[in-house]
Amino acid sequence: MSNPFYAKGLQFECQQCSRCCRHEPGYVYLSENDLKRLSGFVEMEEDQFIELYCRNVNRGVGSLLSLKEKSNYDCIFWEHGRCKVYPARPFQCRSFPFWNTYLSTEEAWNNLAKTCPGINRGTLHTFEEIEQWKKLRSLEVYLNIDKIKNRV
Repeated sequence: MSNPFYAKGLQFECQQCSRCCRHEPGYVYLSENDLKRLSGFVEMEEDQFIELYCRNVNRGVGSLLSLKEKSNYDCIFWEHGRCKVYPARPFQCRSFPFWNTYLSTEEAWNNLAKTCPGINRGTLHTFEEIEQWKKLRSLEVYLNIDKIKNRV
């Protein structure tokens, strides 16, 4: 097997442009850890948090829990030029841009650079760091809304 294109690492440093949080539709799926962290951060019960800030996304084989979006497609937690839950933000957000989709090929990574000004600049993330993000992402289990409804 040949080395991945990022064997010598990749540069990424968030420019706080918010392009990944705003203006385009998308899903921010939540894990059990995300739900606990976020509901604790906003100081509300998980059921209340789900009702106020989440939606079901039908994936064909079940529905996953995702954060809602505003009518302009901004994340529900985007406000006044920043993420109001940044310290407790979901794993999906924390692990960006080290997602399999963007790490599949050098072309995919460079295509992301067209919309994300932090790609290919700033901090050099090592191969080991990137692989750790990938491993952690593979272990993150997103919540199936049907399982949440059946909790005691």
